[in-house]
Amino acid sequence: MSLPQNLSQFATLVDIIARLRAPDGCPWDRKQTHASLRENLLEECYEVLEALDEGDAGKLRDELGDLLMQIVLHTQIATEAGEFELGDVIEGINAKLIHRHPHVFGSKKVKDAEEVAHNWEVLKKEEREEGVSMLESVPKSMPALGYAHEIQRRAAWVGFDWEDVDGVIDKLAEEVGEFKQAETEERKAGEFGDLLFTLANIARRLGIDLEAALRQANQRFYKRFTYMEEVCRQRGLNFGDLSFDEQNALWEEAKKKVK
Repeated sequence: MSLPQNLSQFATLVDIIARLRAPDGCPWDRKQTHASLRENLLEECYEVLEALDEGDAGKLRDELGDLLMQIVLHTQIATEAGEFELGDVIEGINAKLIHRHPHVFGSKKVKDAEEVAHNWEVLKKEEREEGVSMLESVPKSMPALGYAHEIQRRAAWVGFDWEDVDGVIDKLAEEVGEFKQAETEERKAGEFGDLLFTLANIARRLGIDLEAALRQANQRFYKRFTYMEEVCRQRGLNFGDLSFDEQNALWEEAKKKVK
């Protein structure tokens, strides 16, 4: 079979995936299912986020391609099973975008992005079945911090929110006190969860992407810790043999060297 042409065309990607899934295609691709690809899809999403955090356009281009491949592969599997086809996926998102942007595709007027976001929530409410919670569509498999942010955001749209961020910060101090007073492991875990939930609320109110903020903090720790390891190697030291004060002095040095 000749090699695919027009590699910049979306249709070429669709044809390649179909070829890989064909009876004489790739054994690995042929055995995949929606379930078996779940972790792959999640991993590709995280790699896109990492590229965004790094501000690397070339890496972002490549990772978006990997993510797009996952979407087309899932669609091909669904097509073979008679569940839906690529046209159904595209039709669904096109219809949703048109419906949720009446200020672009209709006569509705808006004054700013905040009003657009508010109208978006109103339109999503219209799409929900009667009696279904506005929190129901938030994927429960999301990372816990991201899930907390989203359910808090949705509750805030109907007015269930603090008047200002100072109130949330006061709540954080209250939660710290309750955590310190917790006597059982179960109670400590519960109070610690409340602490994280309140921190997520503060981040939302301040416009901080808490997942990105934590990823960046993780990366800073990684870079600083590996710096300390390298310094120890250069100085002929065993990091594990150092006292806590000596380790902490190295940490302060790393903080000055690695931002």
